[in-house]
Amino acid sequence: MLNKHYNKLLITIVSLITVFPVYAQEISFSDSWQLLQKKNNSIAAQRANVMRYQQLQKGQDALNYPTVTLGANYTRLDDDVTLSGEQIFDSLDSSSQAYLSTSELATLLSSTTSTITEKDMFNSSINATWAIYTGGRISAAQSYAAGQTDQAIAQLKMETQARYEALAKYYFSAVLAKEVLITRQSVEQGLTQHRDFAIKLEQQGQIAKIERLQAEASLAKAIVERKKSQRDLDISISALTEILNQKDKVRPQSTLFINRTLPPLYAFTERTLNTYPGLDILNAKQKQAESAIKAEKGKYKPEIYLYGDYVVYEDDSLASELAPDWVAGIGISVPLVDNSGRSQKVQAAHSAVLQVHYLRQQAQQDLKVLVEKTYFGAQQAVEEVQGLDSSLALAEENLKLRKKSFNQGLSTSLDVIDSELNLASIKTQQQVACFNYIMALNKLLVLSSQIPTFTQYEANSIQFSNAEDK
Repeated sequence: MLNKHYNKLLITIVSLITVFPVYAQEISFSDSWQLLQKKNNSIAAQRANVMRYQQLQKGQDALNYPTVTLGANYTRLDDDVTLSGEQIFDSLDSSSQAYLSTSELATLLSSTTSTITEKDMFNSSINATWAIYTGGRISAAQSYAAGQTDQAIAQLKMETQARYEALAKYYFSAVLAKEVLITRQSVEQGLTQHRDFAIKLEQQGQIAKIERLQAEASLAKAIVERKKSQRDLDISISALTEILNQKDKVRPQSTLFINRTLPPLYAFTERTLNTYPGLDILNAKQKQAESAIKAEKGKYKPEIYLYGDYVVYEDDSLASELAPDWVAGIGISVPLVDNSGRSQKVQAAHSAVLQVHYLRQQAQQDLKVLVEKTYFGAQQAVEEVQGLDSSLALAEENLKLRKKSFNQGLSTSLDVIDSELNLASIKTQQQVACFNYIMALNKLLVLSSQIPTFTQYEANSIQFSNAEDK
């Protein structure tokens, strides 16, 4: 008797090793999500995009400060700039000329020439300009850059949520495939036992040959279904491994589950309308459009600025000696005629604000409908899972009865086969309903920006697994 039980246990272990190859690692859904956030290229790209716009926003702060430049000029003239005494004398008024003509100075001037500057000129200076009033264009540019950063952050959140939802689908598809495979394995084992009993009963003359043939045909079909489920699991495992960007294949550790109750619908709806990053993107676009309005209106206003220039180096000439070493002042620029189409740009910016307004209204309506549809879908899945409990209990009891009746010659082979397949069908239907619930739950958590709370739902859940059949 001990050897019999040992052999049965050994056969079970060997069959499970065949069904479930040993993978490099087994990972929970929460750990998978943490791993994906570190490894996913799309999320990394959006993080880089956020950093890009954050740096651009910081760059706009420089508009509050002056610009200072160091410049140098080399100029070559066609000839030296000179001034003769005769030119000086001619530039005087008539009374001065009459006075000088009677003195020896007139003779001296007529023979004198002064070089103002040579034809090769070189000078260097530091120039500073500081805009102190621009009609609001500086603050508008800074606000526009802040809006771009807000949009990039919201896009990162959107991409993160999309990757989470994709991971949930891949991960729990693998979990579902694993559970379905176990169910198919159970059917194969049950029909194998039934085939063995049918052979013995036929040898004893208790059943007809057709009963044994039905048992063998059903077993052959069950083996085909089990192999198909195995391939489905292998495909799901490969997809999960790929999305997690792992070299070694991974196997899901978490199980299917449902929760008896969910928070009320309005809680999900309100939080979605307050936190959904898609709405944040629209808010950021509105901020940019309003900043564009302010910037275009600023083009109608004057610009006031301070300026200054300090000579660093100058050549040795009379012109350089006469010129001041530094200058400073205040300037104003008033736009009179502008060819940039500022009026049309203001109108276009107003239209952009209006567009965002309508898009937000439509998005809010769509989100309300989506949350409601997903919420009721989750409830329907829970009801389906719970409703199948009684059917599952009935199918299990019916299978026991049919097997016992067949061994006693009171039921046909077809009765046992139908009972076995009916039990597997109910199990699979319940597993699919659990999968649909998890998908709906994750959708609700994504929409309402509550992804971290998934572990709480999982911890306070009713687990559904074929682990006891392994």
